[in-house]
Amino acid sequence: MKNTALVLEGGGLRGTFTSGVMDFFLDNEIYFPYAVGVSAGACNGLSYTSRQRGRSKTTNIDMMEKFNYVGWRQFLRSGNLIDMDLLFIDFPERLVPFDFDGYKNSSTYFEMVVTNCETGKAEYLNELHDEKLLTKICRASSSLPYICQPIFIDNKPMLDGGIVDSIPLKRAIEKGFEKSIVVLTRPKGYRKSAKNFQLPSFIYKQYPNLRNALNKRSELYNEQLDFVQKMEKEGKIIVVAPEIDLKVGRIETNISKLKAIYNLGYSTAIKMHKNGCFELKK
Repeated sequence: MKNTALVLEGGGLRGTFTSGVMDFFLDNEIYFPYAVGVSAGACNGLSYTSRQRGRSKTTNIDMMEKFNYVGWRQFLRSGNLIDMDLLFIDFPERLVPFDFDGYKNSSTYFEMVVTNCETGKAEYLNELHDEKLLTKICRASSSLPYICQPIFIDNKPMLDGGIVDSIPLKRAIEKGFEKSIVVLTRPKGYRKSAKNFQLPSFIYKQYPNLRNALNKRSELYNEQLDFVQKMEKEGKIIVVAPEIDLKVGRIETNISKLKAIYNLGYSTAIKMHKNGCFELKK
């Protein structure tokens, strides 16, 4: 896929669908010169770029079953509903080691989307020299508003990139790619309820631009979905998406559901290959 970008949506543990798609790509040596991911898409993209087949599945399913790292106990202890230290320190450094050398020498250049709390705008970051900074960027991209604390990158507070750019297709176009494979974690045709939403005045009062972005989040997301649909109709992108609503929360802990979602991602990629969507190297 020499002239094609890979775009990975987030979605918390719905991203297990993406893990299945990424493992199909790795099993069949489908490599992209550029990839961009947000939140769960950032986590999946790191392991894809380092060519660590199965790593995301292990993190999302096997380690969830072993450590149960999501829940209110975590929130009361650390201010995060998810044990972020386990995910972004213990996992990459000890439990599910991340191959930083493989990452920085990869043929894929990967960017992760974060939201700058001060500006309320998306930033697209990568790091090829400092492994701890790289995982810190991924942690910021995955830090959900309200339930996670901001992560400071270069003294700037950052949160989940999905607040303003859940499907960073336009970023891939800005980077010069006219063709993209876009992996979604919602079925085609999905749209968020567009009800007006205003945060209570005490939430993120120190970040007015972030508040404004959060108030417009559904509207922005639906606009991005409309753009994806338009680009697919024009034949400029291929969309990989579950055919059914996954009916799984961002912080799902049901292991059987997560395994089924991973298998659905893999089987969806197989089906699309059989339909001629993916060119295999071997």
